[in-house]
Amino acid sequence: MGNEDKHEQPIVSFHVITDTHVREQADHIHNRHLEKALEDIATYSHGSSGIMHVGDVTDRGLPQEYQELQRILEAHGDSLPAIRYTVGNHDIGAILWGDPPLNLTTMTQHEVDEVLGHSGDMGQVEAHDVEKLQESISIEALWQKRLNNFTAITGMNGSYHDHWIDGYHYIFLGTEQPHPKDCDMSTEQLQWLETKLSEQALPEQPIFVFLHQPLMDTVAGSMKEQGWYGVNQDAALKAVLSRYPQVILFSGHTHWQLEAQRTMYEGGGQLPTMFNASSVAYLWTDEDEYLEGSESLHVDVYRDRVVVKGRNHVTGSWIEGAEFTVHYPIKVNGGN
Repeated sequence: MGNEDKHEQPIVSFHVITDTHVREQADHIHNRHLEKALEDIATYSHGSSGIMHVGDVTDRGLPQEYQELQRILEAHGDSLPAIRYTVGNHDIGAILWGDPPLNLTTMTQHEVDEVLGHSGDMGQVEAHDVEKLQESISIEALWQKRLNNFTAITGMNGSYHDHWIDGYHYIFLGTEQPHPKDCDMSTEQLQWLETKLSEQALPEQPIFVFLHQPLMDTVAGSMKEQGWYGVNQDAALKAVLSRYPQVILFSGHTHWQLEAQRTMYEGGGQLPTMFNASSVAYLWTDEDEYLEGSESLHVDVYRDRVVVKGRNHVTGSWIEGAEFTVHYPIKVNGGN
């Protein structure tokens, strides 16, 4: 009975990519890596439920980068399943990372519009609006502009949203502030998450959750001393998730390669299983060093288990040692 049928077909399959960091230069290595990853995914994505992107879609959330993203996607459009997106700090943050970094909060509304593209007709500036143009942009106005640029291109409904696809629930979480690095979630979002998690929830059926920043001391790169965890409501989010051990949470942000330790975090029935989804643009190592490469995860869902496999898009091959199985129903430790 222990032997799994080699010919058993998954009920559904999908792909998890993250940290594509698209740049405005068409031949930038990040863009070339994304093109190669999409070509590779197209070879094994027939019948897929979709590509789930875990954030940092672009490097700085600039109009030119979104145009490049559209160009790349249109070139591969017919061969790919639908893509759904998570917001990343590079997409919507108050800092445009570069040399030197650019702090949007120190700029005027007019300057921000120049950098991020105009919203509405800027041709007619009333006399009383001139003062506004000379004032620093408010955090709220900056957030709205950043999020609007993101949703206009990705088609997502805000920074958090959910989708039922082929009978399974996919929930996307995200920051509601233009924080340079971390995720800041409102009480409303946490309550929304609780409601969504309870929707048609069954202990033997996985629920898939996507969040750019990992929770502290879980997956690769998220250890306290490494500093790449980043949810300001870490304890509150863990408290909600602890009630749904059948969840599988995918995060990005750290870029840690799939061959590193802790690609998978076993929740042990106390918390959900969590996965670091690596990065399509470039990788990071346990030695805290940059590594050129491009990786993502492929997920197969069976009746009694979920199998997650790592893919190397540069070589177009599965990563040895990066295959993980989560068995259902989840055994809850310490329960009655």
